[in-house]
Amino acid sequence: MVDIAIVGCGYWGPNIIRNFNSLKDCRVKAICDLSEERLAHMKTLYPAAETTTDYDQLVNDPEINAIAIATPVHTHFKLGEKSLNAGKHTLIEKPLAASVAECLKLKELAEKKNLTMMAGHTFLYSQPVRRIKEVIKDGDLGKILYYISARRLNLGLFQKDINVAWDLAPHDISIILYVMEAEPVSVNCQGKANVNKGIEDVTNMTINFDNGGFATIKSSWLDPNKIREMTFVGSKRMLVYNDLEPNEKIKIYDKRVEKPPHYDTFGEFQHSYHYGDMYSPYIKQDEPLKIECRHFLDCIKTGDTPLSGAQESLRVVQILEAASESLKNNGNLVELKRKL
Repeated sequence: MVDIAIVGCGYWGPNIIRNFNSLKDCRVKAICDLSEERLAHMKTLYPAAETTTDYDQLVNDPEINAIAIATPVHTHFKLGEKSLNAGKHTLIEKPLAASVAECLKLKELAEKKNLTMMAGHTFLYSQPVRRIKEVIKDGDLGKILYYISARRLNLGLFQKDINVAWDLAPHDISIILYVMEAEPVSVNCQGKANVNKGIEDVTNMTINFDNGGFATIKSSWLDPNKIREMTFVGSKRMLVYNDLEPNEKIKIYDKRVEKPPHYDTFGEFQHSYHYGDMYSPYIKQDEPLKIECRHFLDCIKTGDTPLSGAQESLRVVQILEAASESLKNNGNLVELKRKL
């Protein structure tokens, strides 16, 4: 039995509490938040759990084996460092921390203490994303993956401490890194702060990979429609992933463009456009967050490296940090100079 404490009862924390509470070999021992009102509400839902506004109380409790942190990004490093120093296995909501330097410190500390640490990149635990990886790996889209395009748009929720790229793009970046299995080499990003000065609410990011891969990510808090869509274009077929679709989340299109092998004159040159069928593979619907929480507990017990462990989470923050640098320099390309 793993005794866990959850910190943060705002937007996402209650979902983490609910999922850990549903697992048989886990006990939600304590819930922490700065708001007494939120804690009172959580107490009505989970009367067996202790509630506190004092984070140090959790850290110093010898019965607590693990801590899950779902607080604003600027607090992740401080809270995560305290948790690890106290010998607690630690789950931190995405992104892992606010900088590469902070991520590296947390990674080194977790390794030194021999503790499980992972970030909450929930989409890596979703069945549609895992199926997309299988499709690409099996070559169903072709030998070459030309590019990936992601759009994550909605009206709000406006954040006070991070821009929209740090808020929404981690989902798409983690998915892209997972399916690409390649090293990102450069990033550029443009955006604009329309509502709050200095905090971009719309951004366009481009990531280049060492295998020639190319991905674009559009993020916005200022769009009339909620959109969660990714397009994967290969040399043979194209795949569209729409997370808002209730059933057919993945659609594979037998469409491609073929260039003639040779031609003597410009008049003989003509692209061939192939239009085939569309099919949607059956995907079992399981809540990704429940799978993520289950995976965290399993890694604690076995000592295995988590799917969204320190190294994977660090790469996401590396890209976000480069995107921030690019934003400050009018969208100039930022090279990722070293593998972390």
